[in-house]
Amino acid sequence: MRNRRKRRPRKRSGKRGIYILPNLFTSASLFSGFFAIIAGIQGRYESAAAAILVSCLFDALDGKIARYTGTTSQFGTEYDSLSDLVAFGVAPGILAFQWALSPFGRLGWLASFMYVICGALRLARFNVQKDTVEPKYFKGLPIPAAASFIATLTLFSMAVGGLADTRHILIIVLIYALSFLMVSTVYYPSFKELELRKAKPFNVLVAVILIFIVVAYKPRIMLFFIVVTYVLSGPVLTLIRRRRRAKETEAPRSPGLTVPGERQEATKQRVSP
Repeated sequence: MRNRRKRRPRKRSGKRGIYILPNLFTSASLFSGFFAIIAGIQGRYESAAAAILVSCLFDALDGKIARYTGTTSQFGTEYDSLSDLVAFGVAPGILAFQWALSPFGRLGWLASFMYVICGALRLARFNVQKDTVEPKYFKGLPIPAAASFIATLTLFSMAVGGLADTRHILIIVLIYALSFLMVSTVYYPSFKELELRKAKPFNVLVAVILIFIVVAYKPRIMLFFIVVTYVLSGPVLTLIRRRRRAKETEAPRSPGLTVPGERQEATKQRVSP
């Protein structure tokens, strides 16, 4: 018999690979956000707003691709958060300041900083609570939605010829409102369970086609109204959830039943002359 040599266990080098495909989309999102910053500084507000929307598209695709291909990783999660902070935090903050908040001076850039820091807190809270919250909802306004609101508002104002002299006051109020919504406990739909690979009713396909047609007709105007609808859906959804919980906690009481304290009081009244 031949002497069988024992195979020595291979030493692990400690190096771990990363998944290329989803991280490429994250890098594309980061590039679009960086381009939006440059365009905003140069005064090309329309290009900056369009770049932020393109970044939102790449940000949505990287997560979908990672889940479909089974290439999710901790590295991708952290890289995506850093990219989101630049593309949806810093870029919209600079765009809002350069476009409408610069006349306020210090108050204007403090409002932009408030937006950026609330976006960072929103991302940090999401990373910590992502395994404990309900998958159907986000707690607080997602930072891509807040960035899309600023970008579509910029495009909408240019499409309608500007927002007159009230633009600056309106924008600073909206910036603080978006900052509050991002760090609030208002629930927003996440659409994570919207699987395109599964069979859907025929009416869903017709509705999606109609939405694309309406957006293609007036993209600057209709995109703004779609984003506004989503931003307002959070407070409405939260109120509906609270009312349902309040109704569930209220125990229904039939007229024939009495609690023990009421029975004793009724017994005393019968015995007393």
